[in-house]
Amino acid sequence: MNMEKHTKSIPVYRLNLPLTLLAAVLLTGFYTLLCLWIQPNSLRSILSFFRAQPLLIVLNALPIGLLILTFTCLLGNVFSAAALVGTCCAFLSLANRIKIEVRDEPVFPRDLGLLKEAGSAMGSYDIHFPWFAIALIIGSCIFLIVLGVFLRCKPLFSDRPSLGWAVRLGGGAAALGALVGLVFTVYASNGLYNSFPVSNAYYVPSVFNELGFPYCFTHHFTTYTVDRPDGYSRSEAESWDSAAAASGQGKAVNVIMVMDEAFSDLTDQPMFTYSAEDEPLKNLHAARESAHCISGHVVVPGFAGGTANTEFDVLTGMQTNALSATTTSAFRAVNRNLDSLYRVFDADGYATSFLHPGDAWFYNRENVYHFFGAEEIEFAEGMPDLQYKGRWVTDDYVAGLIEQKFETAVSGGKTLFNYTTTIQNHMSYTADKYGPDYDFPPVQTSASLSDEARTLLSVYIEGARDADAMLGRLTDYFSKSGKPVVLVFWGDHLPYLGDSQLAYKELGVDLTPEENGSASFLRSYETPYVIWANDAAANALDWDSTVAALGMPADGTISACFLGATVLELTGRADENPWFQFMNDLRREYPVIQKETAVLPDGTVTTLNALEQSGRDLLSKWRCWSYYKLKYKDVG
Repeated sequence: MNMEKHTKSIPVYRLNLPLTLLAAVLLTGFYTLLCLWIQPNSLRSILSFFRAQPLLIVLNALPIGLLILTFTCLLGNVFSAAALVGTCCAFLSLANRIKIEVRDEPVFPRDLGLLKEAGSAMGSYDIHFPWFAIALIIGSCIFLIVLGVFLRCKPLFSDRPSLGWAVRLGGGAAALGALVGLVFTVYASNGLYNSFPVSNAYYVPSVFNELGFPYCFTHHFTTYTVDRPDGYSRSEAESWDSAAAASGQGKAVNVIMVMDEAFSDLTDQPMFTYSAEDEPLKNLHAARESAHCISGHVVVPGFAGGTANTEFDVLTGMQTNALSATTTSAFRAVNRNLDSLYRVFDADGYATSFLHPGDAWFYNRENVYHFFGAEEIEFAEGMPDLQYKGRWVTDDYVAGLIEQKFETAVSGGKTLFNYTTTIQNHMSYTADKYGPDYDFPPVQTSASLSDEARTLLSVYIEGARDADAMLGRLTDYFSKSGKPVVLVFWGDHLPYLGDSQLAYKELGVDLTPEENGSASFLRSYETPYVIWANDAAANALDWDSTVAALGMPADGTISACFLGATVLELTGRADENPWFQFMNDLRREYPVIQKETAVLPDGTVTTLNALEQSGRDLLSKWRCWSYYKLKYKDVG
């Protein structure tokens, strides 16, 4: 280390390269610890976890360290670089803590593009700022800036300044390039990310707390992506969205939408031999045969999972599988107010609600349904006298909640729009799901089953039987009401019945979840739905002529993203929103769109590449419009 007189009063010390690197390492360690200390859980618990997983120390420190090296090369001062990088990282960590405390959701890289929305939203929350942490961050920054006045890096090739600058620029580019490379390789690895044992892998704030904010934040640079479609024009999409709409044209009928966990009509397959008395889906069959019912199958985004993705598709008309070339979680891509069925019904004066007898944090539902515009949002923690069957809240209990919501709305002179996601028939379908002594009715099938497959089916079908009973309870209840009610009931995805579709294969059910443009591919994503109306609703809607005008395919099979728009048109709201009007027009052209596969109105299965240019243009408009709504549209 050399000392020189920069002025008569300020001695300046020049650090050689080894000392500069040592300072960078020490400052990286300090700011890594500071970022971890700021988080909601204790630093001691984090370090205890890291002691058992030492790789996490490197994964948390490396992004900070490489950024400090980058700016050390560019600024020629390791302390100034650390002040800049460390302060930014610390305040980002602080924002993560505040966001978790007020919204139970961590900060993701995509949030950096939402500073305007974040600023306007701050007034909506009671935020308790950790002033000591803020003072420590600012104080550290000032200290390092002052220190950088006295301690500077020794210039490289001082006798040849141009060469020194070239080396510094090259070093900065190398450090930044290494970081970018790591982001898209090591940090992008889901295998590595999921390999660390955590207390609850599905509770994202807990994962951030346990694995460390710097690592988790960097990992999520490559998750929950939304791709910009080819040919996208913001001004053009904005013009589509601002087209004239005829508001207030809808019929005042109550709309109840129930998405039942893993509900399927698997037992309708010919290898099942249930008698009429033992039939698990007798209420579904009765609803299908009623005078006022539309039925068929919805093609949902995922096989054996992805409940929230189906919610997203139905409520927004956008499609999870079209958001990104990679697998994404639609609800994690939602970070702003969006148009949805809720906003359409709210504009018509409806009372709107969402019910889910699970945790508010799961799939980030608590925040997403606010973004959707739901007036009331209720989760298990706020529901009274919960009733369980095994570890999950029963469908029968949830049916009672729906009835209460309906009665409350009617007594208040309001019309109700309710969306409910049930949970009882959630996997796993193990013999102990409902307790060690539960006696499952035997599976009645002509197929030869292994013990494992028989157990899976016995447990699953018991849940399907209870879901069917919920449907029967609701249709009976609303049949007796003089108020008009449309009930929509469907499944979010097919059940998971063993690795590699074990039970499906033993039954002889032909499913191919991997895309191949075939009917078996689409069957892997089909769940049954009914749109049922009581007599009062059928009269209010002029049922027969209205249903005929919907232009539904003969077998009633549509993509889940069309289900909500169909309900809007059925209830007289076809022209109230240009987006959903477009969705109904698209449904008439291509009732099923799943990844790169499409189904024509006559049932022909084809690929998107095989469509005529007009068809490809229509799908391009849909995806460009979706991108605009998800990323840019300002919804109050």
